[in-house]
Amino acid sequence: MNDVTTLNAHDLKGLSKGAVTELAAALLAQLAAQGVQLSAQQTALLAKDEHIARRDREIKFKDAKIERITFELARLKAWKFGARTEAMNVEQRQMFEDTLAEDEADLQAQLQMLQVHVPAVEALTPETPPKRQPRREKLPEHLRRVVHRHEPENTTCPTPQCGKPMVRIGEDVSERLDIVPAEFFVHRHIRGKWVCKCCQHLVQEPAEPQIIDKGVPTAGLIAHTLVAHFVDHLPYYRLEAINARSGVHTPRSTLASWSGAGGAALQPLYEAHRAFVLAAKVLHADETPVRMLVPGSGKTAKAYVWAYARGEHDATTGVVYDFCAGRGSKYPAQFLTDWRGTLTCDDYGGYDVVFKREGCVEAGCLAHARRKFDELAKAHASPVAALAIVRIARIYQVEGQAREMSVEERLAHRRQHAQPLWDELHAWMRLERTRVPDGGGIAAALDYSLKRLSALGRFLQDGALSVDNNHIERLMRPWAMGRKAWLFAGSELAGKRAAMVMSLVQSAKLNGHDPWAYLKDVLQRLQGHPNNRIDELLPHRWGQAADTMPMHEAHRNTDR
Repeated sequence: MNDVTTLNAHDLKGLSKGAVTELAAALLAQLAAQGVQLSAQQTALLAKDEHIARRDREIKFKDAKIERITFELARLKAWKFGARTEAMNVEQRQMFEDTLAEDEADLQAQLQMLQVHVPAVEALTPETPPKRQPRREKLPEHLRRVVHRHEPENTTCPTPQCGKPMVRIGEDVSERLDIVPAEFFVHRHIRGKWVCKCCQHLVQEPAEPQIIDKGVPTAGLIAHTLVAHFVDHLPYYRLEAINARSGVHTPRSTLASWSGAGGAALQPLYEAHRAFVLAAKVLHADETPVRMLVPGSGKTAKAYVWAYARGEHDATTGVVYDFCAGRGSKYPAQFLTDWRGTLTCDDYGGYDVVFKREGCVEAGCLAHARRKFDELAKAHASPVAALAIVRIARIYQVEGQAREMSVEERLAHRRQHAQPLWDELHAWMRLERTRVPDGGGIAAALDYSLKRLSALGRFLQDGALSVDNNHIERLMRPWAMGRKAWLFAGSELAGKRAAMVMSLVQSAKLNGHDPWAYLKDVLQRLQGHPNNRIDELLPHRWGQAADTMPMHEAHRNTDR
């Protein structure tokens, strides 16, 4: 039958009543079919509209989430660079920066996931230049490499009508860092017994000397315990729990006894290292408080760690710590009894007894003088303080240019560029002091610098001196971190042992050595090392001694 929707009036003429009825029924059927089709199309359109609306809501939600995460990242960066000006100690700032790094990585990962799933319609938005990614440092070459090779299972060309074998033209290499937790293992020494059946003479290799006679730990394990306690600042109870995860029971009393034995073995090396540091003509000195347990009382008292380091510009570096029960002038006087030279320190009067000796000269710390102005500038207490900081910054800029110069070149550079700035600073301070009233904060800051002007300007007379005492202050940070972990020294002897070990490991770090590798080697070699060659084991000579060691001796010390 023809499509009834195409019929006209001429086609309907002459039709019988039955034909008209049939035609009407066909028309109704076609109209019903069209109605069903229109209903289906309408349903599809409604579903499409709902899908579009849902996608719009998802896009708006993701846009809002991206905006929130971007805001959080911006706020984190503001905190990161603003935290340096807040009143934070070393431990708080370190914890803050660690937490900040974790939060930033978390937000970056969330942002990346959201951007990956953004619909394609967002490609119509204007493109922004890609953000420059920070350059990742290359993984150290000395690390062991586990190579995984990935090649296609089928190297035949997959193109139809070809099927020829493919040729390898290159490779992409990527590296990921992994870790195996510390592993305990056992050295089993088997010493054969040989006897002559005729004369009953017995021959057996003697046991090698150990730090702890008939003890369990090797030099490597004792070095590990010392580094964990004095470098990583782990209390013994934490180290006990860490070892227990490997199935090794090491009570804290045992760990403490190992450290005590290791410290006793290092005593001769510490004395040699102290003599090496005090042989320098330029020293930095500083002191910091440490709590010490008073025997029998259960209370703690304030003790002090004194630090003495060779000059910042010295070709051979080193630091030595001295644990003392107090902060009196007798402690530096006793430690520096035979020393003569230039001592860089702050304005603490305990060092005055040293400077009264002939041949001992004081050098001041310009950073201490600057801090007094900095405190006032941050509080907006005086415009003079801000001007003082600008003038001192110019001197530091000159000093930065001379950092890599020789002593003679540095002195000539300072006299040419820093001396005029120093003279201007002096004249400006004297003038400003006449303009400010007594008793104020800016008056105290100016008085501090003017009264110590001779000591503060000592660096202009000797190219081996530093402009400030920041070098030794940086070497005091391990003690600030340690006292937050172990809280106090158990006794004066324990404090002296800590000072001895930290003198050696911090000096090893200054010379670019791994503290554990250094301690393990010297603890192994000290047992049979001649006393007249003890200097070979000092941190600044340790690498040279290892390089010049006879091959058979090096093999004996490492293959155990």
